[in-house]
Amino acid sequence: MKKIVLFAAAIALTAGVMAQSLQTRKTAETNKAAKIKAAEEAANVQTAAQSSPDAVIKVNTVKHDFGKIKQGVPVTYAFEIKNISSKPVVVENTSASCGCTTPEKIVEPIAPGATAKLKVQYNAAAVGQFIKDVHIKLAGITQDKVVQITGEVVAAEAPKQ
Repeated sequence: MKKIVLFAAAIALTAGVMAQSLQTRKTAETNKAAKIKAAEEAANVQTAAQSSPDAVIKVNTVKHDFGKIKQGVPVTYAFEIKNISSKPVVVENTSASCGCTTPEKIVEPIAPGATAKLKVQYNAAAVGQFIKDVHIKLAGITQDKVVQITGEVVAAEAPKQ
């Protein structure tokens, strides 16, 4: 009889140990799955951040108003672009919404923490209000950063006789 009781106790103890081992394994698998999911979410956030220019650069202003300017007198403004990322930023291209606005291309990569100037010239040929977009295309970033220049071109006064 003692053998049967000892045998039953051994079976019960073995079953308990196996159940506990199974539960530990399930917990470990759940923790591993949670870590993988967290890593994937972090990678998605990083990828989303890299598709936005605001994640890597900061511009001193997104809109510059020249105010009233004389017709036929070109004006220039330099936007300051600061690299807020930990890697160099390359400006692939700069373009304007029309031919009357000419942005200079930034040739050198912008080092982390460094600032570069984007000079934009407006030729002021046509009288009237103007709003012009300037697009900044960064390497590895799908979305352009857009800044604007605005103002009003007024007719130049006729020379006094």
